[in-house]
Amino acid sequence: MSTQGIDQTGAAAGMPPTLFPAEGAQPLIEIRELKVHFDLGGGTFLDKLTGGSAVRRVVKAVDGVSIDIFPGETLGLVGESGCGKSTLGRALLRLTEPTGGQVFFRGADLAHLSQRELRRHRRHLQMIFQDPYASLNPRMTVGQIIGEPVDTFGLAQGRRERGERVRELMETVGLSPRFIKRYPHEFSGGQRQRIGIARALAVDPDFIVADEPISALDVSIQAQIMNLMERLQQERNLTYLFISHDLRAIRHVSDRVAVMYLGKLVEVAEAKTIYDDPLMPYTRALISAVPVPDPEVEAGRQRIVLQGDVPSPIDPPSGCRFHTRCPYAIRECKEVVPPLAEIKPNHFAACIRISPDQPDIERVAPGDAPGLRNPGRIIAQ
Repeated sequence: MSTQGIDQTGAAAGMPPTLFPAEGAQPLIEIRELKVHFDLGGGTFLDKLTGGSAVRRVVKAVDGVSIDIFPGETLGLVGESGCGKSTLGRALLRLTEPTGGQVFFRGADLAHLSQRELRRHRRHLQMIFQDPYASLNPRMTVGQIIGEPVDTFGLAQGRRERGERVRELMETVGLSPRFIKRYPHEFSGGQRQRIGIARALAVDPDFIVADEPISALDVSIQAQIMNLMERLQQERNLTYLFISHDLRAIRHVSDRVAVMYLGKLVEVAEAKTIYDDPLMPYTRALISAVPVPDPEVEAGRQRIVLQGDVPSPIDPPSGCRFHTRCPYAIRECKEVVPPLAEIKPNHFAACIRISPDQPDIERVAPGDAPGLRNPGRIIAQ
């Protein structure tokens, strides 16, 4: 993709920034129309034998995502399984190659750097993986695992300094340096995730993608890991993209929340706003599924149950991709792709039935046709 129309800060000319949490803040990560499509090929075995024509099948895992992530914040990314959350996180770091779009880190377009140029930025961009055992080499000791990135980027002069750095990192994440020669299988799931966090911290990164970092852990350990990540963020001024399907965890750690559905962002706002005043019917359904600790409140709550299954990303619905399950869908929803637009101050949603002058979709009865309204300040097509 051409980089014409991009200024030195990486922002697309003529495209307003997605959201500024603070006046005058500059994004650390700028994502513009990012796409990740997987070509599955096409045709049946019979087609290949007879030479018949076949339509190639493409999975549109991420399909035109634009958003900014600011220094020191935690952006929570939430959605159902298969919506493209993890693929988006991996594409930001080029662990999965983007099909199109741009990802800027301090003005450099990561999506179009050569491998040699990308290597210079790797130190600043790290990832914490979902499975704390599969992501650790079982043949390496803890000291070797944490020390490997230190060696890769030449951050220690000699074995003594390297050892001191590894021991310091272990203490930082709550592990005893006495375990430095132990192997991953000798640790619990929570301890293994602490090893993974220490490995990510070894190169003093600025930005960390945390891909479902607590989903494989016991509930009693999840809070400890989230508290550790919050403490490290404050001490080291880290910026997180926190990916999870657990809305309770997202609410606990996030400054802002982005809701994803079938490869697209459908709502973005501050965490409190998303939970207290969700605009999208999809977001409301997700939040209604989160149990409330108070039994009386939980018993009196109305659960929103969406009808049907998530459509296939190989053949997503036309128009709004949520219209096949949305109780408020009208004819235009099948035809018009809704832009992510500012409906309320710093609250963005992708829905043609919500507008700045009438942001509450419940004022419009399901099936009634209100006509197409001005969607507000459009920030992503």
